Amino acid sequence: MDKTINIYIVEDYVLFRLSIVSGLKGCEGINVLNAFATAEECIEAMEACPADVILMDLGLPQMNGIEATKLIHERFSNTHIIELTSHESENEMLACIASGARGYVLKSTSNLQLADIIRAVSTGAFYFDPVLEQIPLAEIPKPNSTNFDNLYSFDNIKEKLSSRELEVFKLVAQGKTNPEIAEELIISLNTAKAHVGNILNKLQLSDRMQIAVLAYKANIVKWHKLKKNYHIKTRQKLLNTSMLRHFY
Repeated sequence: MDKTINIYIVEDYVLFRLSIVSGLKGCEGINVLNAFATAEECIEAMEACPADVILMDLGLPQMNGIEATKLIHERFSNTHIIELTSHESENEMLACIASGARGYVLKSTSNLQLADIIRAVSTGAFYFDPVLEQIPLAEIPKPNSTNFDNLYSFDNIKEKLSSRELEVFKLVAQGKTNPEIAEELIISLNTAKAHVGNILNKLQLSDRMQIAVLAYKANIVKWHKLKKNYHIKTRQKLLNTSMLRHFY
């Protein structure tokens, strides 16, 4: 691990908060800066020392996890947030996506797997519980079009985008920022921004998260194993073992 990932934990239930801190302590490449009982405490800490990743409980007192995620996402765009929840809820997960979260993880997830998810999300990957499989793309928050089903095919996407825009589409789905896209494709930052804007307009999408979800729905997806020595042969097995989704 080349870079230490600094994280904050926000969880109002003290025993669970302590168990996460204890479980992640000693995990390679992960440093728990602090743990808080409220979102307000975390936001105050972010002003002084921004974290790379935040584990955010959804059911917080006062400001809830979704409200806090939206605020932090707007103020600290380089910080990635993973929502923690006790149960699977499609509406809840859709709200998490809309707020800017990069992950939606059940609290029953093991600490070792959670550490792997943190590492991947810190590099730009997205992780959502397999319940996302059951959500029609038309229900993903903030769509500008009701014709998302027509975009499921990679061929349909290729018809709408130029070859360069398709390259940018894949990089955005991979979690790349505009400066990273510009560097990789050897283009100016303004050109990268223009390509992203054109993609959103042509596909009638609202944001980069929708690009990532569309890439998944259109099977422009690589399933990345959380453990390198874990051999999986079928997509269904990947689902059943809560594998991490990487976009390419």
